[in-house]
Amino acid sequence: PFRRCLPGRFPAGGGASPGQVVALDTTPLPVKVRESVFGDPVSVMLTIALDLFTHSIVAFRLTLVSDTSVDIAMLLRDVMLPLPMREGWDGDMEWPYPGVPAALVAQFAGHRVAALPFFAPETVTTDHGSPYKNHHVVEAERTLGCNILAARTLRPTDKFAVERAFSAINSLLLEHLLGFTGADVADRGADPEADAALTMSQMEHLIATWVVKIWQNRILGEYAPAWGPGEDHSPNSLFAAAMQQGGFALQIPRPELYYGLLKAHYVRIHPRRGVKIGGLWYHAVVLDDPRFHVPSTRGGRHEGKWVIRSDRRDRRTVFFQDDMEPDRWHVLRWSGVPPEGEIPAFSDRAAEALLAEARRRGLAPRSDAELLPVLLELLGSAIPVALWPTQMTKRERSRRSRQHAQTEAAAADRAPAAASGRGRDAEVLAWPEQARTVQDRVDADRHRRREAATAGRRPAPPPRLGEVLRRRTLFLLPLDEDEPEAVARSEERR
Repeated sequence: PFRRCLPGRFPAGGGASPGQVVALDTTPLPVKVRESVFGDPVSVMLTIALDLFTHSIVAFRLTLVSDTSVDIAMLLRDVMLPLPMREGWDGDMEWPYPGVPAALVAQFAGHRVAALPFFAPETVTTDHGSPYKNHHVVEAERTLGCNILAARTLRPTDKFAVERAFSAINSLLLEHLLGFTGADVADRGADPEADAALTMSQMEHLIATWVVKIWQNRILGEYAPAWGPGEDHSPNSLFAAAMQQGGFALQIPRPELYYGLLKAHYVRIHPRRGVKIGGLWYHAVVLDDPRFHVPSTRGGRHEGKWVIRSDRRDRRTVFFQDDMEPDRWHVLRWSGVPPEGEIPAFSDRAAEALLAEARRRGLAPRSDAELLPVLLELLGSAIPVALWPTQMTKRERSRRSRQHAQTEAAAADRAPAAASGRGRDAEVLAWPEQARTVQDRVDADRHRRREAATAGRRPAPPPRLGEVLRRRTLFLLPLDEDEPEAVARSEERR
């Protein structure tokens, strides 16, 4: 689906209808925010999806680190999903477009819908950043039916609208916030990190409110369409005009689209151990079916293999789709997770560190359950839980904050699929609960290993206090075993 971006490729105004061309780009957010684990001031990345016809910011994401392929794939899904109304939003921010009543849209979506367009993107244009050229993103765009229109190298005019959108966000919103860093030292305060007051979730809510209430109703000025000279148009008015001219296709994707946009792994199923994804084994009862122990009917490059989907932000589970039941996804749990409990989520980076540590120790585990103590050491570190915020280095705190942010993002993306009854939501813990969970899992694992080591040779209980003296005393008269009173007194002494 690749096409070259030639001069004049874009129609006038960036497209002839909403969704014909959607531009994606990422930039560092010029405002310091506080991460939700330790409260340290950090820098985050802002990724937006801009419709070039209406200049609507149809989706955006904040990530604690540089966005990955799964973040871009989920951003494209957000373009197709109606934005729910949030707490504190008034009726003026609800779906206002003519032709489709707000009640009808809310009935299809299952919730009240905010005043932000949603549609299936036809063409996606990006720069040449590594997350956008990733094979996972290309496959996700194919799944959505998008054309890939890469911008020309060193041609900023191919994405001029999204660059101007970033400048407008800075001048209209971000530079008025505490912790603004600006482009150089002349634009910032004396200590932006100390001025940082907003958390990532608060910043995300603020930007969403500003986009729906301000940006979508702001007069475009020189970006007004050529067919309306002298008229004042906003992104909302342009979308309403497009609905009146060409109608609106009310298409809301199914919740299972989340699984279809995850990274695919083509593997064979082991009859007893399950599937091996990224060095870890995953299993579920559904894999015990004998029809999965033979090669699949798939042909081509991955002939005879089964497809497994994984979310790199949460490696505790992977997802398997049965060919006989295409509407149902099965959750495969990591074999190292104990059956009686849960452990905090860990990303692919933690999984790579786990496997590297196992190789360094020379471990050759017979099952992934033997890797659980190593993972708990990596998650809990050697620092006592009570000293976490004070004794950790800045690098260690950043790593834990990044892991927590990725877990929250994975849980939020999986929530619609889990609500449909065909998936399982991720567990999101704040850092005190996560610390206690890690400590509880460490204690439970030690107790389980101790019970397994002493099975069959349980030690005898120690004698009662003073038992030796009572046995050796010279003043103890012998008992007549035939007398019931003597037997009772003997039992009491014992």
